Amino acid sequence: MNDDSHSRERSSGSSLAGPSLAVIAAVALGAALFFMRPVLVPLVLAILLSYLVAPVVDLMQIRLKIPRSLAVIIAFILAGALIGAVVLMISSSAAQLAGKADVYQAKLVDMGNQALAVVQGLGVPVDADVVRTQIAELPVGSLLASTLNSVVNSASTLFLVLIFVIYLVAGRTPGEHKRGVYKEIDLKIRKYISIKVLLSGATGLLAGLLLWMIGLDLAAVFGVLAFLLNFIPSVGSVVATLLPLPLAIVQFDSTAAIVAVLVLPGTVQMVIGNVLEPKLMGTSLNLHPITVLLSLIFWGMLWGPAGMVLAAPITAVLKIILDRVESTRPVADLLAGKLPDSG
Repeated sequence: MNDDSHSRERSSGSSLAGPSLAVIAAVALGAALFFMRPVLVPLVLAILLSYLVAPVVDLMQIRLKIPRSLAVIIAFILAGALIGAVVLMISSSAAQLAGKADVYQAKLVDMGNQALAVVQGLGVPVDADVVRTQIAELPVGSLLASTLNSVVNSASTLFLVLIFVIYLVAGRTPGEHKRGVYKEIDLKIRKYISIKVLLSGATGLLAGLLLWMIGLDLAAVFGVLAFLLNFIPSVGSVVATLLPLPLAIVQFDSTAAIVAVLVLPGTVQMVIGNVLEPKLMGTSLNLHPITVLLSLIFWGMLWGPAGMVLAAPITAVLKIILDRVESTRPVADLLAGKLPDSG
């Protein structure tokens, strides 16, 4: 009896050891990913951007017969000029908007007075003087300045990413044939990045153009934000649609203009995101929508907004790797939305 009980204890202990080690390894990996995010986020972004830069370098080297080192330098200069132009545009727009800070402050005070009149008309006890003082002291100018500083800091991070891209592209062999799991990952991520950049560019261009036609301040900036936020599945398009609304409420007196700021770019987001993207993407990542949503939450908690941008491709790569190992294939099927057969 003692031998049987000891054997049962050993078997139960060994059955618990595997899951316990897996949990410990997952927690340790999550902690490492969190603390190493200053290095890992630029590196992973650079890997994805290399899928856009590498074809340009290959084209210059193969078709135009330009030496690879010179082609890499040209591509870096073009990418840096593009980033610099976007930063300059956002900085100039923010500076123009800062010049109108007093106008917006006065509009906010007027809107606050109107809201107070409505609330007091309903018989709700409100200290009107305190509310007016708080509205008048809203830090509109400092908010614009902090936004500008955030843009500058993001630009410096992008230049760091470009340096990573240079090393990744420079060490690449044009026309290299990939095999196995690396080939599958390369094909899926290349398709995802190319289609996503194309559709995001169309979304940002159309949204910015429509906002400019309506007459909204910072229309070009909101177009750039629509382009960037479109890389965040599901949530990004909603945020990009709602972002111009507070400025529209402060800037415009016309209800029709405010509604147009919300509806027209929202229609663009809906058509491109729900009609064009599914047709062009197909099952490129082969991830269930719930998986994408959970990955957004997970990578957003670890790496912030950059993690939300990288969530879908990272999860797709993990799925491909898990699918190649027999013991982890059920997890890969679960990520694709294939539930195990209960029968």
